[in-house]
Amino acid sequence: MNDKSQQRHIDIDALARDLLAGERAALARAITLIESAAPQHRERAQALLGHLLPHSGRSIRIGVTGVPGAGKSSFIDSFGCCLTERGKNVAVLAIDPSSHLSGGSILGDKTRMERLARDERAFIRPSPTGGVLGGVAGRTREAILLCEAAGYDVILVETVGTGQSEVTLRALVDFFLLLLITGAGDDLQGIKKGVIEMADALVINKADGDNIAAARAARAQYSQSLRFLAPATEGWRTRAFTASGLSGAGIDDIWRAIGDFVAQTQASGVFAKRRAAQQREWLYAELESQLRERLYGNAAVKAALPEIEAAVAAGELPAATAAARLLRLLLP
Repeated sequence: MNDKSQQRHIDIDALARDLLAGERAALARAITLIESAAPQHRERAQALLGHLLPHSGRSIRIGVTGVPGAGKSSFIDSFGCCLTERGKNVAVLAIDPSSHLSGGSILGDKTRMERLARDERAFIRPSPTGGVLGGVAGRTREAILLCEAAGYDVILVETVGTGQSEVTLRALVDFFLLLLITGAGDDLQGIKKGVIEMADALVINKADGDNIAAARAARAQYSQSLRFLAPATEGWRTRAFTASGLSGAGIDDIWRAIGDFVAQTQASGVFAKRRAAQQREWLYAELESQLRERLYGNAAVKAALPEIEAAVAAGELPAATAAARLLRLLLP
């Protein structure tokens, strides 16, 4: 082993050791490493994941989504503090829209979760989507594994409500939580029509002040509607709740329901079945991603693409034929 390889090995070992010891700075560095698009970081990231994979998988993964203005961050702030008070270690992966100019995260999640950000039992990581379809960062799966290896019992993944993001999020988590609000109108909450059937619980948020009665009425209406929908998780009946991120009302009920969900699905085998299916989906997603990178990074493909693209645009070449020609350059 040459000096450079040895140094790389020692660095990864040290980072893994610090992360397993629960050092938040090490966890932050590890997530930065796996999110890096630099080719020289990819091998090190995979080596790190290889070290830590046996220590992952022992958390409850909860997805939180909802329309803009539904109070996702204030809800997570209150929910997360409720869990840390019970001795849980909570990690929040808040997936932000990316700045088109810098590619950076633009929402500033730590300022929106003030109490939780100061909690020693909590870790908050805002990550830009990087333009990835679905509003979920490209390395969210790996970030979940790292948080689990660092000793976090509950992983909360918050996404923007972009429509496609809910489909992607469902494939990452055990329990799917959809936040709704009253008085916004169906046009604003149109997202719920397609996503409600994927949710394990609906939460009418901001149930405080003068809005309590309206929130309770909405919960009753949703509870009635849920009777006619197939459950999102086999053997589990989707439930509706009211809650307030401001006052903390309803938070305990939601956590108890999640506990019931975990106990029930683990006993029936549904929990393990879903995790295995998600692992397989991760494999195929990674395979497609790496093939795409190799295709567009291939020198021969880069050289031929402008002419072939122009021919397709001009109607001179069928798209299927063009794609086959490009693939033959990558895979003779």
